[in-house]
Amino acid sequence: MSIRKHIPNFITLMNLLSGSLSIYFLMEGNSLLAAYLVFVAAAFDFLDGLAARALKAYSPLGAQLDSLADVVSFGVAPAFLLQELIRQSHGRMTLMTGDIDILPLFAFILPLFAALRLAKFNIDTRQSDSFLGLPTPAAGLLVASLPLIRVQLYESQSLTYMVFTNTYLYLGTIIILSILMVTELPLFALKFKSYGLKGNEIRYIFLITSLILLVFFQFLAIPFIVLIYLFLSLIVHLSDVTN
Repeated sequence: MSIRKHIPNFITLMNLLSGSLSIYFLMEGNSLLAAYLVFVAAAFDFLDGLAARALKAYSPLGAQLDSLADVVSFGVAPAFLLQELIRQSHGRMTLMTGDIDILPLFAFILPLFAALRLAKFNIDTRQSDSFLGLPTPAAGLLVASLPLIRVQLYESQSLTYMVFTNTYLYLGTIIILSILMVTELPLFALKFKSYGLKGNEIRYIFLITSLILLVFFQFLAIPFIVLIYLFLSLIVHLSDVTN
């Protein structure tokens, strides 16, 4: 049995481990480490695909394992982060059922739609070179950026800080991301068949713009990078329709 073909699966399991540890450390009160571990999971999620292509080690097992790991790392772990953010948010209202405030529990809508999005992806042959709906890692990274943005803006106590730590923003994030994940919105994939400029213009524009935003705005850039991704995908889709 070749060990080489199991390397991508091992990397995928590191994705799952990172997501699981994110939940653990959040329960231990370390929300920042929990958020960083979602980013670590995303790095492993990128590397397992890279390894599979480099080693030509594709398998049905790997595809299913990848989706199972993504549900935890970019669905369940971000939901735990969101419920904690809602508990600490400004403009906080309560929605009591007996002695339980159920408002933070709305965060767990997110993994339901993440699981649905991944299940649809696994059986949809149209999504080999592009996506229909927001990929779960993008949704998970956006959520994971929120506690880091909170820390980044904390000292300023500015209007931006108040917006990004508001209860309604978190609830809106849950609704919007859930809808985007299952809506058949055509989105380009960051998969390069070649590294030349021709045919990859939109990918290079996105990557360069994202890098510039990250340099200047750090974690605050991530929600705007997702918006730019959606906007550029819309341009690509409209261009394809008109051609």
